[in-house]
Amino acid sequence: MIFSENVLVCMAMPLLLALFFLRGGARRFVANFLLGMAACLLGAYVSGFIDAASGLGVEDTAVFISPVVEEAMKFLPLLFYFLMYEPGDRRLLYAAVGIGAGFASFENVCSMIASGTESLSFLLVRGLAVGVMHIVSVFAMTLGLVIARRLKALRLASAVGALSLSMLFHGMYNLLVSRPGVTAVIGYALPLLTAGLLLFAFRRVIGKREQGVGSRE
Repeated sequence: MIFSENVLVCMAMPLLLALFFLRGGARRFVANFLLGMAACLLGAYVSGFIDAASGLGVEDTAVFISPVVEEAMKFLPLLFYFLMYEPGDRRLLYAAVGIGAGFASFENVCSMIASGTESLSFLLVRGLAVGVMHIVSVFAMTLGLVIARRLKALRLASAVGALSLSMLFHGMYNLLVSRPGVTAVIGYALPLLTAGLLLFAFRRVIGKREQGVGSRE
């Protein structure tokens, strides 16, 4: 058993101190990285409670419960930032990447401490796959919020749809990697392929919006 709170304190303290020396985009990224780590810890609390209360078991919780809880925890700070500060599309994207990277980093460290570090190759593959998976899922939420800002009549549907897709993607990844073999290989490759598609889609959406602003000017 590990004490995740202690791990969070050890990782967060240097970053909190760094905030006093940073300005601008670097400071915002570190702050969002910290929010991502905090969201990961809160998600673990909620998933653990549901696991204990329902008796589903660790594996079923990882496939059916954790994706819903974890994606919601990542979405809440992003939604708050989107509604309260109305950032530009690129700034919203940078915040999302910070949250996703912080979430994935904290989850990987806790998993490494709990499971051991016998195989470096496995850790590298898992670290890359989990890191990209969490960034991809929060990236999809960002794309949904960007579309919601443009389609005023479908704001709620766009935001909820993006969140639902992120939960589905996360659950599919957890299901694929839950057993070794071909399915695990597919699961580890899935975030990388999805990242390329989402990046292309985001650039298309941002490009069209910037062209529209330029033509009005």
